[in-house]
Amino acid sequence: MAKKTKAARHQPQARKPGESTVAHAGKQQPRASRVDIALRVLTALGVLLTAYLTWVASSGGGAAFCTEGSACDVVQSSQWSRLLGAPIALWGLGLYAVLAWLAWRPGSRVLRWRRMWRLSFLGLAISVYLTLAGWVALQALCGWCLLSLATMAAIFIVLQATRPDGAPGVRMSSWLLGNGLIALGLLAVLHVSASGLMERRGDPRLHGLAEHLERSGVKYYGASWCANCREQTRKFAGAAGKLPYVECSPNGRTGGVAFECVSERISGYPTWVIGGRHYVEVIEPERLAAMTGYDWDGSRGE
Repeated sequence: MAKKTKAARHQPQARKPGESTVAHAGKQQPRASRVDIALRVLTALGVLLTAYLTWVASSGGGAAFCTEGSACDVVQSSQWSRLLGAPIALWGLGLYAVLAWLAWRPGSRVLRWRRMWRLSFLGLAISVYLTLAGWVALQALCGWCLLSLATMAAIFIVLQATRPDGAPGVRMSSWLLGNGLIALGLLAVLHVSASGLMERRGDPRLHGLAEHLERSGVKYYGASWCANCREQTRKFAGAAGKLPYVECSPNGRTGGVAFECVSERISGYPTWVIGGRHYVEVIEPERLAAMTGYDWDGSRGE
């Protein structure tokens, strides 16, 4: 009887009906669920998309299907296309990469959900803000940006629809409030960066030159959606606000041209009017100084 009992201890336990054999395969990992697969596919798509846009931004070229002057080109060359000097696509690549790492990494399901939900929520808020900024300020939408927005929205929807037990539930309002405040902080940084308030003061000679141009009757005509105008303005760094600038497109890209620009027969942007002559090009500050008689080398910006 004792021998029979001892032998019975070594008998394998019977599996419950429908129980997967994977769970009894030692240290073998459980099969990925449909939710896991969906998140891995979506995050991988986001990584590939933002990696391509980062490469486009760093190479100085244009994205596919983005012809020069198109809505896509206007958005991708706008002040909202960069954050703290780096392409916004690079920041997006980093966010998608972290999401992809979490989607593939085994571990606590609840902890992973919390982290992915927060990151996708912040990414969605930023994507919506950038889309609205392009639409309101530039009257332009970028197809590539909309694709990234759709990808981030899909990730967030999947996570929201598959909240595991133990995830924020009863205190969901506090969870939303906390993450909402974080999102507002990030959007504030984006807005301040796009407005140019975070730029350095720059070379003091640029301030002196900008004031000299104003006193000399020089005019600088441009448009808010013009990529070359932004490049021209960036060359003056913190002194850009002192330039004798005239906005030719006060109602956005699809609005009418300002009367002052029509009367001056402005045909392209940026246009410098110096001594009655039109220069439709981006001009280096040193050259502007030489063209207007400003002592660039001797000036201290006083």
